Amino acid sequence: MYKLFVRPFLFLFSPEKAHHVTFAALQLFCKIPFAKNILRATYQINHPKLRQELFGLIFSNPVGLAAGLDKNGVVIDEMSSLGFGFIEIGTVTPLPQDGNPTPRLFRLPKDKALINRMGFNNDGMKAIAARIKKRNSRILLGGNIGKNKNTANENAADDYIKCFNELYDEVDYFVVNVSSPNTPGLRDLQEKKPLTAILNLLQIENNSKRKRKPILLKIAPDLTNEQLDDIAEIVIETKLDGLIVSNTTIDRSNLSYTEAQLQTIGAGGLSGKPVFEKSNEVLKYISSKVNVPIIASGGIMTAEDALLKLSLGASLVQLYTGFVYEGPKLVTQINKKLIANL
Repeated sequence: MYKLFVRPFLFLFSPEKAHHVTFAALQLFCKIPFAKNILRATYQINHPKLRQELFGLIFSNPVGLAAGLDKNGVVIDEMSSLGFGFIEIGTVTPLPQDGNPTPRLFRLPKDKALINRMGFNNDGMKAIAARIKKRNSRILLGGNIGKNKNTANENAADDYIKCFNELYDEVDYFVVNVSSPNTPGLRDLQEKKPLTAILNLLQIENNSKRKRKPILLKIAPDLTNEQLDDIAEIVIETKLDGLIVSNTTIDRSNLSYTEAQLQTIGAGGLSGKPVFEKSNEVLKYISSKVNVPIIASGGIMTAEDALLKLSLGASLVQLYTGFVYEGPKLVTQINKKLIANL
């Protein structure tokens, strides 16, 4: 139904407009009595084989919604009815920011891909914390945190700590995002010295709380093996709880579009099917170097894609672009495939 009727309708709109239409329609539908029950009956699968405990949290199933789709925590309750085992909001920054000028989100349907240069557009940590505090769903919630565009890199740790403290009571785990290509200079923070400093300061703050919250790091698929070796050392040194592999790529190779068409679109992070192999290479390499749970993201378009990610060392998977192209049925298909193969 989604691919036959819903997706063709949504693709009549610009990608960002379709995003807002989807959220509005989902919110409206879920206000109908018993609508959420219908969605749960359609998409949710509860099975003991899917349940697992990682970094002290119980995941009802290993399929999550990646950060970036619900940046502001607007549709957590609605999305929780679509079969996900966990949801990640953000990226959240201390101050609200509009992000980059529009248009900033582009479809590449021939490649089942998206290019975005959103630029951490979000309502800011205080508004988002207040909103997610009111949620009804108890689904596990991750908080993806970043720095404001105008914050200098030497002061970046302050932004991450502010977000950590503001969201601490409302999320179950944190993700440090230094790998988005859409904030100028942000990826420089992936280098060993600044990244170690940020994570150590976050862990000091974390250890001062009444209860530690898991802290994960989201990395880019464009890192070299030498940089991944540094990441592995950082994981050990800063006692990170886990990794997310991976964010979007700046690579434009092997796409079905001309150089001129890609230049018209311009800069941004590429997600979807074309990043699958690249992110898998990073996943395979880094999983051999670290002994922490890994959440795999990047190009998961089928249940078989998710199973391959898990076989390469991931414990959980996340959907974004696959969810846009394939719809919520993909969550169900992955969970059914897992039950059959576990």
